[in-house]
Amino acid sequence: MASATIIEPSAVLTLPQPLVLDGGQQLEEVRIAYEAYGTLSPAKDNAILVTHALTGDQYLASPHPITGKPGWWSRMVGPGKPIDTDKFHVICANVIGSCMGSTGPASLAPDGAPYAMRFPVITIRDMVRGHVALLDALGIESLHAVVGGSMGGMQALSLAANFPERARAVMVIASTARHSAQNIAFHEVGRQAIMADPAWRDGDYYEHGKGPEKGLSVARMAAHITYLSEAGLTDKFGRRLQDRAEKTFGFDADFQVESYLRYQGLSFTGRFDANSYLYITRAMDYFDLAEEHGGLLAHAFARTKARFCLVSFDTDWLYPTAESRNVVHALNAAGLPVSFVELSAPFGHDSFLLDVPALDRVVEGFLG
Repeated sequence: MASATIIEPSAVLTLPQPLVLDGGQQLEEVRIAYEAYGTLSPAKDNAILVTHALTGDQYLASPHPITGKPGWWSRMVGPGKPIDTDKFHVICANVIGSCMGSTGPASLAPDGAPYAMRFPVITIRDMVRGHVALLDALGIESLHAVVGGSMGGMQALSLAANFPERARAVMVIASTARHSAQNIAFHEVGRQAIMADPAWRDGDYYEHGKGPEKGLSVARMAAHITYLSEAGLTDKFGRRLQDRAEKTFGFDADFQVESYLRYQGLSFTGRFDANSYLYITRAMDYFDLAEEHGGLLAHAFARTKARFCLVSFDTDWLYPTAESRNVVHALNAAGLPVSFVELSAPFGHDSFLLDVPALDRVVEGFLG
């Protein structure tokens, strides 16, 4: 493959045009933070867009600057890996509304103060508009594929439906075309925990040195339970007790699973913004691809010619296999080529992020 400039990690691009949102408002001078790996071909036809989940970011396959941990999909993306950067130019952008460099509630508004809760309501489709604007700025008209898991899968479906000419292949892993009432309920518990924290200050906490860390920690704990499976929790922790001599953040944790959840919650507050959590979870709750297209999901895919692959996991109760089958039926009704597989894994919803060799084979086979 002929050589081309490899974009350095953590690039930030300011969109040349305002970003018009579903709510009728527009954002000026939108910044999109992204990472890119591999070499873009002279024809610009080997690009893959990987879209991230709720608490993910652009650090797909390189160390996270805050936690120092490997990229969230470093096991999947890289030279010789299923998403092979020796073959493909892989892009991952932080969604608008988030907090790792793209424009969000913590960004400065035109008046010089953080947007906070003045930030406009956003949707999954708005996030995808930001991605498409980034691709336009990079001169990439058509993607070899878009790949996403969880909320990333929602973005992949939205791109296929609303920008049908932009991707030749679409891979959706552990996701859904519409948020269920149960998932909305779990998100609302998290949002209420954040807003009940006195340090939230109605969202205006940026100048006070400390945000609603306790509320955000509880929100993360509640959400993290939904990412796991009962069998996985039982195997890892069971009802095993903590060492009574140990303390967890200043108070007793009787069970090991309690200590684990508290650690997950507290560590999360160091890398994520509470207001971003409010906005992104609401965007996920609003997501209903069928409703956007006259009430029939098959209508959403009427204009695309992409081929699709959907993957679910047998222990995922957040987005169970029935959700993927619903999308597959709609794609069949639209006459589109689609493959579908339910994989067995013990990890629940988080299976798409963990060591599931069968998923590696499916990804490599579909993209190849």
